[in-house]
Amino acid sequence: MPKKIAIIGSGIAGLTAANLFKNNSNFQVMVYEKEKELSLEEGYGIQLAPNSISILNKIKFHNLENNNFFNPLKLNFYSNDNNKICDLNLDKFNTNKVKYTTLKRSTLIEFLKTDLFLNNIKFGKNVTKVSKVKDKLLINFRDNTNDLVDYIVISDGVFSNTKSVVENKNIKPFYNGSIAIRTLIKDTQHFTFDKKNISLIMLKNAHIVIYPINKRGELNLVCIIRQKLHNNIDLKEIIKKEILSQNKNLESLFKSQLEYWPIYVSKKPSKSIYENLFYLGDAFYTFNPTMAQGASQSIEAAFELFELLSQNTKEVQSLYFQKRLQKTKLINSRSRINYFSFHLSNPLLVKARNIILKKITKSQKFLNSYLGDIYQQI
Repeated sequence: MPKKIAIIGSGIAGLTAANLFKNNSNFQVMVYEKEKELSLEEGYGIQLAPNSISILNKIKFHNLENNNFFNPLKLNFYSNDNNKICDLNLDKFNTNKVKYTTLKRSTLIEFLKTDLFLNNIKFGKNVTKVSKVKDKLLINFRDNTNDLVDYIVISDGVFSNTKSVVENKNIKPFYNGSIAIRTLIKDTQHFTFDKKNISLIMLKNAHIVIYPINKRGELNLVCIIRQKLHNNIDLKEIIKKEILSQNKNLESLFKSQLEYWPIYVSKKPSKSIYENLFYLGDAFYTFNPTMAQGASQSIEAAFELFELLSQNTKEVQSLYFQKRLQKTKLINSRSRINYFSFHLSNPLLVKARNIILKKITKSQKFLNSYLGDIYQQI
């Protein structure tokens, strides 16, 4: 008899896991989403390194329409005066079938939902209680329905309410001291940076990342600015004060509609009190965005859990948790290094950073050590 799996949350992590389990006849999967529909925000770009593309290809991501994604080959580093410092070759981590990929989040969600939408996703399902019944887990929903399952996978994001319900304590992330501003650049006529690769502009207490998200010329821009959190945020004023005061030539990048969100990160990851319950994606741990591994790690974690449960491995929770914890520590340490180095303000430190960048981006030994352990294909 197939094992029943309930996935709470229909983001990248949850939908990837659902697609993997759906293709294995030993499992019966259902995704429960508290909202009434999937979130398909326009212009929200994501980066996927080879570690996640190799997994997505197992569920036919390679069949995605070619115009809906891009494969940048380089990461260009720029100083606050728009001068290029150096570039990092991303192509060294690619193969013919698995390449560093950028695209809209909505494009990936659309792909992931295709084979699930009619029979494997239920909307408007808010978890109110989880309890153990013999060796199974009973989920109670706010609409007075329930489901008795063998496994629960929680993937409802950084502000996971389900996690607090399950563990019977208030679990919240903390503000990391920065906000992220994003916009979609469609008019690239006067765009002075490399349109076919990733551009990283490093400023005092801020950095900007720009990259193509499809082959139709659209670019995604994310600007991370160190900022105290308060209710009345004037984006134009913040950009003027924190960005344009350093480089007025960047003004054209912020002409389109702007959105922002405060950046929250997780505290120390922990296991669930239930051995047959697992956390995925941001519900497990939310990273600083400076390694661009949030989406990739959601996909990678989904595959790790799928593999362990498919192999009917003993002590799955401990094995899964230890593997995730090890990778989380690795990425988190590099994210903190990047966050610090991207935002330097002291002129001497900036000069030293730029000299070091020129050397290490051409060092194969360093790149294999710093990125290879993260980007390697699964």
